[in-house]
Amino acid sequence: MTPEIEREFSDLSVSRETLERLEVYADLVKRWNPKINLVSRNSLQDLWTRHIKDSVQVFRCTDPNGHWVDLGSGGGFPGLVCAIMAIEEAPDVKFTLVESDQRKSAFLRTVIRECHANCRVISKRIEAIEPLHADILSARALADLKTLISFCNRHLSRSGIALLPKGANWKKELSDAREEWKFDAEPITSLTEPQAVILKIKGVTRG
Repeated sequence: MTPEIEREFSDLSVSRETLERLEVYADLVKRWNPKINLVSRNSLQDLWTRHIKDSVQVFRCTDPNGHWVDLGSGGGFPGLVCAIMAIEEAPDVKFTLVESDQRKSAFLRTVIRECHANCRVISKRIEAIEPLHADILSARALADLKTLISFCNRHLSRSGIALLPKGANWKKELSDAREEWKFDAEPITSLTEPQAVILKIKGVTRG
């Protein structure tokens, strides 16, 4: 574990044991990425800040409980990072990662096995699976907010919350989504990108 990585995560209170698990994960991303393009080649050079820290801050936005569902998991950001965080901090929380790409699903299962995360992978399209009744739902770089809210309506429990990282255009996405849906939204400023937020969503109903 390098001092640079420890400094990077000092403001998020991540233990050395968890950082070591995240190192295993990062090494697997680097090994698999040339074959299945888990992250862009440019962002691979900034993996720890751009993807891992960006995902850890999602975990820090709530008190994890029950069933956490991550939609369109891809390379595992933020869902698999959050599952690795939970190994030590919230071991009773069960994670479900939804990823329709079979090769990416194989990667996710490899990380889960190597890191011993309390996690399963569903290799189907989000629209094709039965409602998952998530207590917490996350999705990153998957779709516009209006589409994500429709996924929340299907897969989030009535009392659940969604944690949805959004970029600089988040206010317009929020406005567009509210043309069709009613929901409460709390924007939390991103630690990795000042223009970005994590939208904490609850109470989703049709407008």
